[in-house]
Amino acid sequence: MTNSLKSKFQKVERALRDRYGRDISTPKARRHAWWHFQLLDHAFLRTLWWNLEEIAPGVWRSNQPSPKRLNIYKKRGIVSVINLRGRNRQSPFLFEQEACAKLGLTLHNITLSARKLAPRDDILALLELFRTVECPFVMHCKSGSDRAGFASALYLAVIEGRPVAEARRQLHWKYLHLSSTDTGILDHVFDVYEAEAAQTPIELEDWLRTRYDHKALTASWKASRGEDG
Repeated sequence: MTNSLKSKFQKVERALRDRYGRDISTPKARRHAWWHFQLLDHAFLRTLWWNLEEIAPGVWRSNQPSPKRLNIYKKRGIVSVINLRGRNRQSPFLFEQEACAKLGLTLHNITLSARKLAPRDDILALLELFRTVECPFVMHCKSGSDRAGFASALYLAVIEGRPVAEARRQLHWKYLHLSSTDTGILDHVFDVYEAEAAQTPIELEDWLRTRYDHKALTASWKASRGEDG
């Protein structure tokens, strides 16, 4: 596929994402939203592929669950869901919000990105949520690869006190995370932390509270790839 054709395809896909799947209040809108969820959010690919793993006792990571899968999660004892895709009026969130309400699951929403770093306050809000969320819980993004991996690494390093070298393995190709792509910016956070901590020892949470700067890290990531700021 040429770059021009790829760009046109992406524009059409974005237009469809924005136009449909934003309402489930009527039978017709619900049908449109369901197809939006299946095709544009790739839910049909996640029917059998769950990317589900327990990373610590009572703490799970996965890709975007369907309402049916949320019901299965509840039967397994999960009581809370952390949605790393944030609140948005599109089919994945609308169906998840509805299902969690019906099932009695507590839904928490934090906005992370697979290709852009979140501001410090958002990272600290996630850490605070980790300390207060009722367990067992599952955290998820769309594919369970990048945002879920980054959040899982933070959980293991900060909350569980695991070595960062171990925790960051949550960003691994076995979850379909590819550090060689734009999502490698998430790995870059840990690269910079480990380099700085090697010079002046500092705990990851303290580093996140005092030194983490998403704009500076983004600039250094681009520079390491030979990209313009």
